Amino acid sequence: MIIFIKDRPIRILSEKAAQKLPNRVTFDKILDAHLEMLKVANLRGHLLILNATPITTEKLFHFLNNFELPDLQSIYLVPKDRDAVEKRLKKMYTIVKASGGIVTKDHQFLMMFRRGVWDLPKGKLDDGEKSKKAAQREVEEETGVKAEIVEKVCTTWHTYTQNNQRILKRTKWYLMRNVDDSKIAPQHDEGIEQIVWMTEPEVRKSLANSYSSIRYVIDCFLGQEVDVE
Repeated sequence: MIIFIKDRPIRILSEKAAQKLPNRVTFDKILDAHLEMLKVANLRGHLLILNATPITTEKLFHFLNNFELPDLQSIYLVPKDRDAVEKRLKKMYTIVKASGGIVTKDHQFLMMFRRGVWDLPKGKLDDGEKSKKAAQREVEEETGVKAEIVEKVCTTWHTYTQNNQRILKRTKWYLMRNVDDSKIAPQHDEGIEQIVWMTEPEVRKSLANSYSSIRYVIDCFLGQEVDVE
């Protein structure tokens, strides 16, 4: 499970998955929650937290939601009981479900410029709607492009506040193939200004002005990240 809070990635990994982290992943601090109390001062750089409990995790998320933490870049959280930690987290928020797509055509990717950043088409599920159907609908509504599902890429979670409610949004991402882009057009009432087909190098350049979660989705598709759902 990967959760983005204020655009920072918080990865919750099983002990087995943590042992398989690539050598390129390094940490500025490793904290064992059995031996050391979690403090705001610990939240800097790239942080690995071992033996996290549900209580430790709730405290961590309180810090993340209520402090600016300008020096924090990422957290890897390795609980003894991952299911218990994720269950506690989900009880802290109202869950909203969404889905989106990486749409391809002739080795190009469909990108859109919305509210000052490059993004991928996505949106909330309607009542009773399945994730795959919602992904196709949202792509067509936001971009005018009809596309078919190829396979699932990854799942992301991110938090925000709406009407004094703390929201945890789950987004399932799918690789999609263009079927018909003859009516391609931005959905202006959703704040979308441009819809552009980009090559991979162009996408890489555009991601400098995007969200961490979107970079993660693209990296999962390109095999440079492994989904931690």
